[in-house]
Amino acid sequence: MNHPEGLRYSRSHEWVRVDGDTATIGITDFAQNELGDIVYLELPEVGRVLQRDDVFGTVESVKAVSDLYAPVSGEVIEVNEGLTESPEEINADPYERGWMIRVRMSDPGELNDLMDAATYEQANG
Repeated sequence: MNHPEGLRYSRSHEWVRVDGDTATIGITDFAQNELGDIVYLELPEVGRVLQRDDVFGTVESVKAVSDLYAPVSGEVIEVNEGLTESPEEINADPYERGWMIRVRMSDPGELNDLMDAATYEQANG
C-alpha cells in the first residue's frame, strides 16, 4: 500500500495534506483498495462548515457505500468537481487527482490527533 510521508491520516481512512490553513482531503490507498471500483461520489457544497468527524459525503463502489468523515473542522472552500464525472480517479490516483475537498481549517491543532504515515501503515498494513 502507498501511504505518502508528509500527510496526516484518520482512523476512518481519510488523508490530509496541509498548506498553510488549507487542508486537502481524500481517502487513502488502503480505503480505495478495500472499496474496490468506485462508481459514484457525493461531495458537499462549497461554503459548508464541517466539524471534525462530520459526514461530508459518500463514496459508492461495486462492493459498498461508505460515509466520508471530516478529519478536521473548517469551511469547504473547493470541491474536486471532476470526481463526480470520473470517480474512478480515486482508484487510479487517490493522493493527487483523487483529492476530494479543500477545507480552510478552523482549528489546525486537530491535526495533532491524526496519524503520520508510519503509524497509519502499522495500523492498516
